[in-house]
Amino acid sequence: MGGNMALTLKAAGFDVTGSDVFEQARARLAAQGVAVVAPDKLPQSDVYLLSLPTSAHVREVIEQSPGLLNLAPKGSVIVDTSTSDPAVSRELAKKVAAAGLLWLDAPVSGGPKGAANGTLGMLLGGEDTTIEWVAPMLEAMSAKCTHVGGPGSGHVVKLANNYLCAAHLLTTAEAVAMAVKAGVAPEACLAGINSGSGRSAVSEVNFPEWVLSERFDSGFTTGLMRKDLRLAREAAQQLGIPLGLLQTVVDMWHSDAEQLGDSDDFNHIATPILARATQGGASA
Repeated sequence: MGGNMALTLKAAGFDVTGSDVFEQARARLAAQGVAVVAPDKLPQSDVYLLSLPTSAHVREVIEQSPGLLNLAPKGSVIVDTSTSDPAVSRELAKKVAAAGLLWLDAPVSGGPKGAANGTLGMLLGGEDTTIEWVAPMLEAMSAKCTHVGGPGSGHVVKLANNYLCAAHLLTTAEAVAMAVKAGVAPEACLAGINSGSGRSAVSEVNFPEWVLSERFDSGFTTGLMRKDLRLAREAAQQLGIPLGLLQTVVDMWHSDAEQLGDSDDFNHIATPILARATQGGASA
């Protein structure tokens, strides 16, 4: 994701320097024409764009010596495109502001393909003035940006979105499995669902693109979705909200860890559900 964002911004005319803890990743980006440095050699910049696996990694980059709190020049912006813990984001945003820097959480949807062609969806949490300042960069990276509130708000809405996506993968798989068991072709079932109120991005995009095709190369892993669901559950618990269906979705995504590894494409969650529909043949 981060590498494709860097390439997109470079193609749009921005001066981009990339970094990664893995030398192989840096070499791959350098081979594509982007200047790269080791993490301990980060240059001073107007904007620092983070695309990292977890909030712990974001905290490390910002706080750990030398860290952006000490390295970044006053008035520069830290933009976190990761899917992070909102509570951690709000804590870091306060520290960033105290250091004379600006903060924007901007978690993304659209996967590596969206990052490569500049069509990401971005959920923005931060101040209007910060968004206005980095607007040219955001416009180069995205097809749509939605400002949802102050620091941390983007990550709250991103967790809500990923919870729904995870739930839709389960419910759509069960609905298609029911149709298959009754003798309806999965493609026909999806066409019907997508003409009605039950449709979702999962039924319109994920199932034809990655599930029925069995390509499973979306670029987003089961481990990352499991992490996001745990973050969503923690956020709900901190707010005192009854977990309800959220807990069921979390449990279902974690129940088959031996068969569905963290490194597997997240759309694979539908595979065992659909497989059960074909056991014993379809009914007519």
